[in-house]
Amino acid sequence: MFECKLCEKETCLTTHVCEKCRRIKHLLNLYADRVYEVLEEVLVRTDEKQEHKIQQEIKKEKEQIENKINTRSKTKN
Repeated sequence: MFECKLCEKETCLTTHVCEKCRRIKHLLNLYADRVYEVLEEVLVRTDEKQEHKIQQEIKKEKEQIENKINTRSKTKN
């Protein structure tokens, strides 16, 4: 038995890569650099995207707090 050389998580009986990693390897062979481009665009966040996400989350939290405050003030009146 071998540990998968790519993910280093799965156990392989006869090959050096597990089923999922073999699929990834196949896609890399078919689409080459396009796979890297898609991974970078979809999964990896740039600093700008990270900052935008942080600001979105802060805005959402502020709105939730304001809604709680408004709800509490309405119930007190």
